[in-house]
Amino acid sequence: MDSTAPTSPPAPYGTPDAPRLAVRGEAHLEVDPEIARISVTVTARGTDRRDTLNDLTRRNTTALDLIKTYGEAVTTLETGTFTINPELTRHGRGERVRAYHGRVHTTAELTDFTALGELTTRLADLDLTRVEGPWWALRPDSPTHRDARRQAVREAVQRAREYAEALGTDLAALVELADIGAEQPAPVHGYGGPMGGMRAAAAYGGAPDFAEEAAPLDLEPQRQHVYAQVNARFTLVPPRLA
Repeated sequence: MDSTAPTSPPAPYGTPDAPRLAVRGEAHLEVDPEIARISVTVTARGTDRRDTLNDLTRRNTTALDLIKTYGEAVTTLETGTFTINPELTRHGRGERVRAYHGRVHTTAELTDFTALGELTTRLADLDLTRVEGPWWALRPDSPTHRDARRQAVREAVQRAREYAEALGTDLAALVELADIGAEQPAPVHGYGGPMGGMRAAAAYGGAPDFAEEAAPLDLEPQRQHVYAQVNARFTLVPPRLA
């Protein structure tokens, strides 16, 4: 017969011999953005499907070639959706194609904000080209996120020490450290979400040719807010309350 006594699980709220203390640590950093994203939509319209497709291809190539001239300032260039669809109209008892509409959507990510203003202006000056953005953001691996988490942990420890000092005692051990929301699914943020709002209005190209190019847009980067929160639980050296 096994005479070993079962081990009692630790008390969830502490005991007089090992009182527990729960605190929250928070951090809020405001920093400059590291990247900017823009959306470029090229369109074409015509009565002949092949001609419309050729016009769309030409305009899309022109836009892509322009973006690529900025070299390392453009870190990401991706083509999204491509569509070409007929516009139908009633004709007698049937339907016939009135026109064809084509569209190509591309996104670009830049790190050089001086080049960003010039590029958006030149893209908006292209025929039948729509430019939206920029959306400002930090890189996913930005050290700012790590700095915010560390600051939140330091604040939690400092807050716990202040409570312990108020009781005339010290912290004994860390029992738990939890990133708030760690057990919840991470939200999916699209453009214009918490990573940064749209600061420049959309623009359609198609203006007549000018002797000189339009002046570059003066884009003011949007400051980014990074938050971190942790819950921490400690055990205390039993205080003398008498």
